[in-house]
Amino acid sequence: MEKQLASELLEKMMLIRKFEESVQYYFTLGMIHGTCHLCIGEEATAVGTCMALAPEDDMFATHRGHGAAIAKGIDVPHMMAEIFGRATGVCKGRGGSMHIADKDVGVLGANGIVGPSMALATGAALAHKMRGEKRVALAFFGDGATNEGVFHEAMNLASIWKLPVLFICTNNTYGMSTHISKVMADTDIEKRAIPFGIRAVTIDGNDVELVYETVKRARAKILAEPQPILIVENTYRISGHSKSDGNRYRTKEEINSWKEKDPIKLFSERMLEQEVLTKEEIDTLWEKADTAIKDAVYFATQSPYPKVEDLYDSVYAE
Repeated sequence: MEKQLASELLEKMMLIRKFEESVQYYFTLGMIHGTCHLCIGEEATAVGTCMALAPEDDMFATHRGHGAAIAKGIDVPHMMAEIFGRATGVCKGRGGSMHIADKDVGVLGANGIVGPSMALATGAALAHKMRGEKRVALAFFGDGATNEGVFHEAMNLASIWKLPVLFICTNNTYGMSTHISKVMADTDIEKRAIPFGIRAVTIDGNDVELVYETVKRARAKILAEPQPILIVENTYRISGHSKSDGNRYRTKEEINSWKEKDPIKLFSERMLEQEVLTKEEIDTLWEKADTAIKDAVYFATQSPYPKVEDLYDSVYAE
């Protein structure tokens, strides 16, 4: 892998890790309200996937969408301000953690409901096809969402209409506190594409290089021959389901075994071994990420709260 791309992939993963650790910290201090769902341990799925897209492609995230938004190119200080509920946020402080969006960079929204990203991406892909645009729509969703009706509805329509849509399942093996083996008779999610005649592949979602190359090839195939593709990216969330999750349904041994497969750790070690990056360069990337997040927190905390008199701005129905 070339040095420039390796540095970009690693820096994005580090930025996401630092961002989420910071958000987690300020939640514990009571400075951020509502809830949040962290993707610590899943950074490779977000970065490898989104960096393989073009700027004009659309991306729909899940409730665990911080990483995907950052990887797609959203402005980090303004995203931090959004989570702090400030007027300078990307959604003017009205969306919070689960509703990050910025159409200018193709981040068309995260969602607090399980599964709608698939239907929304299918609709966006239909629009691209009707307009004759060379663009791809992408939906992130978790393993639990594949048990929702919308998964089958979206896959069916996308297949029938031959739409340019990428379905990305970030399979972290847990739907909230329930392990995948307790809710699926067959846990091979890739097979769920068979009835719809959709091409599918399962990969190691903690290998950012593999994710990047797989999504890049899939995007090229879709543009050459419009039809959906399902990619199952196997990964694991080190953090709990949400900020209030005590992780009592998982053993420390299980969590620690996955920490050894940390995508940032694995990619850093590989780049060192292949002499693509030096330890000093990797340390510098960590420092850059740390500084960027500290600056983002400062920007957020110094930004004003929304004004009450602006409550109805950008509201299109009453």
